[in-house]
Amino acid sequence: MDTVKRDSYMTITPRGLDWESVPMRLFQKSKRLGVWDPATIDLEQDRRDWGELDEQHRDGLVGLGTAFLAGEEAVTLDIMPLVNHVARAGRIEDEIYLTSFLWEEAKHVEFFRRWFDHVPGVHEDLNQYLGPAYKTIFYEELPTAMARLWSDDSREALAEALVTYNMIVEGVLAETGYYSYSRQLERAGHMPGLQEGLRYIQRDESRHIRFGVYMLQVLLNEDPAIWSTVDARMNKLIPLAIELTSERDPEFQERYGPQGYLVPPEETAAFAKTQFERRMKVLERARRQSHGELRRELAEEMAAEERS
Repeated sequence: MDTVKRDSYMTITPRGLDWESVPMRLFQKSKRLGVWDPATIDLEQDRRDWGELDEQHRDGLVGLGTAFLAGEEAVTLDIMPLVNHVARAGRIEDEIYLTSFLWEEAKHVEFFRRWFDHVPGVHEDLNQYLGPAYKTIFYEELPTAMARLWSDDSREALAEALVTYNMIVEGVLAETGYYSYSRQLERAGHMPGLQEGLRYIQRDESRHIRFGVYMLQVLLNEDPAIWSTVDARMNKLIPLAIELTSERDPEFQERYGPQGYLVPPEETAAFAKTQFERRMKVLERARRQSHGELRRELAEEMAAEERS
């Protein structure tokens, strides 16, 4: 590795830290809202509920849980190139926030693995629950896009990484999956420990997605031409995401239980569509805004979130 030398540090210059920036305000929220401990969540009722479920329901919970556990491990493993990327660029506020980002992703892995160990007691290989589209996204597209950031400082590399990680994996797959999974458990009236953990995870993920969208807003505001890279990456990954989340799978009903416990496909699809379109409008607007307009919009949005 090349020797790295520095001649100063941002925080000891007149600039200091940008306390009003999105990453620093998200960091404050992480300190308030992200401090929860997976080890303190009571799983005893979950164990009792598990004992009352038939094999069909058990298989369904294991199948869904496997997708979330593997996904959380993936985003934990693959975030480091982005941390390194912003550090090389001297983006201290972004790196400060990403310290909490990585910590939270690690806790999500811990929570799901604790649930698997203490509730179903499953210790065998679970790869059979992950289909081809899942493996294409999580085993190939995500790690490849993120690893490119180790050595490629181009805007194109950053855009592809952010689209893959934050817009697709977190913003489409994880957010929609947790929305559906939480409601399924609520309607079934079981697994209160799992429900509690999911609430914390969803709250964390909302900040993670917001950070990724913010980085894309800044990128597009600085260089509107990068939209072509964003658009191309979206067009490549959206069909895979739809294939992964599609409830037209002929084995879906068998694997995930009676329709009475399921969130209707149209409800899940409507949620995903609303969230995705809202974020895309934000990105499209960033291409046309002045730097001042974008900064004011970001400040107003963060202030509104903090008041709610």
